[in-house]
Amino acid sequence: MDYTEIARSAADKLLSYRRDPSGWKQCKKSGKVAVYWRPSSEFTGSLYKGEGIVPGKPVDVWQCLKPEPGGLRVKWDSNVDDFQLLETVTEDISICRTVTPSAAMGIIAPRDFVDVVLIKSYEDGSIASNATNVEHQSCPPQQHFVRGFNHSCGCFCVPVPGEPEKTQVLSFFQTDLSGYLPKSVVESFFPYSMAQFYNNLAKAVKELNI
Repeated sequence: MDYTEIARSAADKLLSYRRDPSGWKQCKKSGKVAVYWRPSSEFTGSLYKGEGIVPGKPVDVWQCLKPEPGGLRVKWDSNVDDFQLLETVTEDISICRTVTPSAAMGIIAPRDFVDVVLIKSYEDGSIASNATNVEHQSCPPQQHFVRGFNHSCGCFCVPVPGEPEKTQVLSFFQTDLSGYLPKSVVESFFPYSMAQFYNNLAKAVKELNI
């Protein structure tokens, strides 16, 4: 399996999602955060996009978002119970396992996801985490967890021109949770959890600077 090629392909897809304004329908608005959706081109579910301005310098926001074992993400993100490094492929590409807790009042059981993750910087000063599902010999499906599958997903930290103390965060999620879940549960879970993601991220960045 060519992890590098898979990771770069996911990054290309995320960049295309960022640049393509067509087809998005707003499904949630919470304060300065908006969540949109459109049908996914990668699986039978939906692609979700979150947009929000987070008070904080891009370097601080990225520190909170950066996917790394023992990092801050596990501490503030209520949808992440554990984050494990399975393999370092290159300096900016790794294979990781993410464990998520039960959700939606227990209707959604704990899940785990195995992804290749690429960290990439762009000329406009943005930095992004890009991920998609892969298989890894060290981590077959495990008892007590439903194996879910992330399709091209990730977050962009984008500097706001003239506002060095603010960061635009663009998030993209298109996740096959697997299992036997009512469509209505999935469709209500993602917009709600993405809005909470921004609220919790803003609190984490604020605490970082106290």
